[in-house]
Amino acid sequence: MAESREAPVSGQSNKKAEQFANAIVLAMLFAAPALMCIHAASVGDPDIWWHLRTGEWMLQHHAVPRVDLFSASLAGKPWQAYSWLFELIVVKLFQRFGLVGTLGYSAGMVLAITVALRHLVKRLQSDFSIIILLTFATCFSLGHLFTPRPWLFTILFFVLELDILMQARRTGRLRELAWLPLIFALWSNIHIQFIDGLIVLALAVGESVVTRWGIGERTRLRAPWAAAAFSGSILATLVNPYGWHIYRVAYDLAAQAGVLDKITELQAIRFRDLGDFSLLFLALAAAAALAWSRRFRLFETGLLLFAAVVSFRSQRDVWVMATAAAAILASSIAGRNASEIRLPKFASTLAVMAAALAVLAGFRAMHANQVTLDAKLAKIMPVRAVEVIRANGYTGPVYNDFNFGGYLIWSLRMPVSIDGRSAFYGDEAIDRSVATWNAEPDWASDPALTSAGVVIGPVKSALIQVLRLDPRFKLVYEDKVAAIFIKRK
Repeated sequence: MAESREAPVSGQSNKKAEQFANAIVLAMLFAAPALMCIHAASVGDPDIWWHLRTGEWMLQHHAVPRVDLFSASLAGKPWQAYSWLFELIVVKLFQRFGLVGTLGYSAGMVLAITVALRHLVKRLQSDFSIIILLTFATCFSLGHLFTPRPWLFTILFFVLELDILMQARRTGRLRELAWLPLIFALWSNIHIQFIDGLIVLALAVGESVVTRWGIGERTRLRAPWAAAAFSGSILATLVNPYGWHIYRVAYDLAAQAGVLDKITELQAIRFRDLGDFSLLFLALAAAAALAWSRRFRLFETGLLLFAAVVSFRSQRDVWVMATAAAAILASSIAGRNASEIRLPKFASTLAVMAAALAVLAGFRAMHANQVTLDAKLAKIMPVRAVEVIRANGYTGPVYNDFNFGGYLIWSLRMPVSIDGRSAFYGDEAIDRSVATWNAEPDWASDPALTSAGVVIGPVKSALIQVLRLDPRFKLVYEDKVAAIFIKRK
């Protein structure tokens, strides 16, 4: 009789112990990707600097720019700062915390993305182990995107959108669809890739219509409600300073195919690190799961095909495949029913709080402070070269390479020959700049180079080597990062 009375107590203790262990694992899951982001300490991103300068200009003028402000050759040309809200956020963080602020932005967004991904997977899968593995594998696949860019908001919004759509299709509960217009209103003011979200929403609308004709597996999301969510989301995207013209920007970016082979982040996946192979595994596993189900799941199939097109075309967009594959696998894998050890509702909140504290501690433990980040930046960007230009009063026009352009916009405060706004400059200007910096035939006749007063670029670049022999220019400074030439008088 004594044993029968102690058994329930022992079983309850084991359950609590397992719940406690799961809560710790969950906190570790939430913290790990953000800590990876802090450890990488990406401060040399070439685009964050023109974003910061744009945000600073908006704070000074209380308006959004409508013409170019930073280019030597295209000054005054119509230009739309489609990430204006992101730029205001990061410049305020930078003004308050410096480089620590931009790193904090990245780490905080990665933490939010991880929490949202786990929520998406958890609502489709009951097995705790599978939830943890899928969430971590997805975040691991996105590691090289953990930089201070507006695409972190895009990843977060895409995860939230997919979570809402998967639940509406599965349960028929439509209340969450009301969040979609709000998400798209914010998204369209932060990053141009809200277009990807609209395409996925259109897939859900198409599925709700087509399945009524007996094509594919029917879900509980009915066409009128899906169409209403889609229409409301499109209208919400127009609530931005540029109105419908934002779609013209999206078209220009999509139509600019020439930069795909020239800008690293736009090139196809190279499969040189574990994150790339993790993404490939997720993609193949999702395809296998759809085939194994032997049901024509129209939305999931369309989502996977769309993800394959955009993600394997450009490594900047691998988040589409990673998120889509995680959702498909979570809804397809038959895991064990873990309801008997389900975590209390407050456990997830406590895990998020514990992860946030771990991330804050990570800044101190990994010495991610202003001094170390400044030192790291000086190894990547022409920090010392800019100081020399300022100290000696060298005047432009400035001729620079693509990767230095954004930093020079921020630090040198002179118009540059080119920077990371690829759609604004166009394929022809980018091709010409790349050819000149590679010292290809006819480099010496580049009009932007011949009219330059100051040339600044990577010290190991081909152009810097040939300029050493060019009588038109004089070398005045070089270090391990950059070299400066000025035009001889």
